[in-house]
Amino acid sequence: MTNRHPAPVVAARRAPTGGGFGRYVLIRLLLIIPTVFILVTVVFFLMRLTGDPITAALGGRLPPDQLAERVHEAGFDRPLIVQYFDYLGGVFRGDFGTSITDNRPVLEILFQYGSATLELVCYALIVAFIISIPLGLIAAYRRDRWQDAVLRIMAILAYATPIFFVGLLLKLVFSVWLGWLPVAGRAGTRTELVMGGVDSPTGIYLLDAIRLGDTQLVGDVLWHAVLPSVALGLLTAGVFLRLIRTNVIGTFGQQFVMSGRSRGVSEYRLLTKHAFRPALIPIITVMGMQVALLLAGAVLTETTFEWKGLGFMLAEYLKARDFVAVQGIVVMIAVIVAVTNFVVDLVAAAVDPRVRY
Repeated sequence: MTNRHPAPVVAARRAPTGGGFGRYVLIRLLLIIPTVFILVTVVFFLMRLTGDPITAALGGRLPPDQLAERVHEAGFDRPLIVQYFDYLGGVFRGDFGTSITDNRPVLEILFQYGSATLELVCYALIVAFIISIPLGLIAAYRRDRWQDAVLRIMAILAYATPIFFVGLLLKLVFSVWLGWLPVAGRAGTRTELVMGGVDSPTGIYLLDAIRLGDTQLVGDVLWHAVLPSVALGLLTAGVFLRLIRTNVIGTFGQQFVMSGRSRGVSEYRLLTKHAFRPALIPIITVMGMQVALLLAGAVLTETTFEWKGLGFMLAEYLKARDFVAVQGIVVMIAVIVAVTNFVVDLVAAAVDPRVRY
């Protein structure tokens, strides 16, 4: 006679699940530290390949004696390893240094222009979801038919076309030829003046305009955001469309979908509810990587549309060879990407326990 003890077995199987999730969270959290550390180190030494930042930014503009004095005052004549540990200590304290070209604390620059980039990225994600979700579902439902082929080609073109080319094309058509939308900027002159006088501004124009309760300001902000949001959103929409199509096709053939069809559930409900929801898990996982893609695309988008965010300022400081400001912006972007991936991994692990193992 065999003795079975189901309760202890079930307990033994369930016990690692909670611990597994806690261990997964801890590991993912700890991985942020070496990720940011490695990037900070790489950026620091790459920036120094052409010499110290003072000479790179102001060389040829100041007499040699004044230039040497500025280099000494900034501490860039010290051994490179000493400068590195000094900079690293400053980063851990939240001190990213002072920009060379405009003598502003880099942390102030990050707060001022980071909100503009955040606003643009949020707009672009909304555009990407509006485009990719319905078209991805159509491509999956019309698999291997002409609609599917057309949508797949569109997705490839959206992802592969250089974002600056898309931006210039949108400006040419909708701003120059048709005159429907603004050419550049985050808002009109009146809105910019009003935003400059807002008490405790968030830096996100839409939120500040809503706080003021002025519908004209809200409309102006959204009107200026259309073209840059579409240009940046198309980049991500191409990835999401193909991902949604592939995963919905996989779930559409599962047994639970066939069972629903046999019970008379409509094809629309099977597609949008039964097949789409399980397909969201890998999409959520990929979203973390898309944030990095959006931030990279924001540099070209903001430059094309003169949207003054971190990407725009990064390009300006690169042209001015202001390595101190460039380092700070790159480090901030790295932190944003690392934290976003951490949050996305937590959401994916909470939705699907298999992600933890």
